[in-house]
Amino acid sequence: MATTPPDLDNARPRGGRLPRRERRAQLLESALEVFVQHGYHAAAMDDIADRAGVSKPVLYQHFPGKLELYLALLDSSCDAVIENCRAALDSTHDNKQRVGAAIEAFYDYVAKDTGAFRLVFESDLTNEPAVRQHVERVTSECAELIAAVIHDDTGLPAPASRLLAVSLVGMAQVSARFWLSEAGGLERDQATALVSGLAWRGIRGYPLTD
Repeated sequence: MATTPPDLDNARPRGGRLPRRERRAQLLESALEVFVQHGYHAAAMDDIADRAGVSKPVLYQHFPGKLELYLALLDSSCDAVIENCRAALDSTHDNKQRVGAAIEAFYDYVAKDTGAFRLVFESDLTNEPAVRQHVERVTSECAELIAAVIHDDTGLPAPASRLLAVSLVGMAQVSARFWLSEAGGLERDQATALVSGLAWRGIRGYPLTD
């Protein structure tokens, strides 16, 4: 008697059976579309299953509930922002260019067609402790990366370096979201140049150590 391999599931349309990892990725992609379009509270597991072209039992095989699915998406989105920030800081040893690259990392992220940034920066579920913890991790870990550079280059104490770093992260996040929604007429390069210039004029006032 034939049995289904353990790493495959029986899904409806959109390509039939897929390896478990590919199915999970497909479900996350569909869930992202639904959550971005409707928000957490208005999104339904039925909608996500329909968007993915699978039955609800298949969806529940991978994610036991809507919150778990949302948190999985949030994990991926938060990791993307943090890794983009890390890559920006590692891309050069010139601190002026570092500031510009870090600002651009946030602008590039919010400009993505997927709208994933809304899960991180505009979640309608921040009253849920697990969600709030994920969202705060973006600011915390990006600030840690930037604070390490500030501390090493200026010799400022760790608390002062961290405060400056959190300020830079906040500037990048808020200005990027404002640019996307309200700053019509400004190209992304123009916007990042303006904000990077503002950030650099402030942070360069702290002298380099030997």
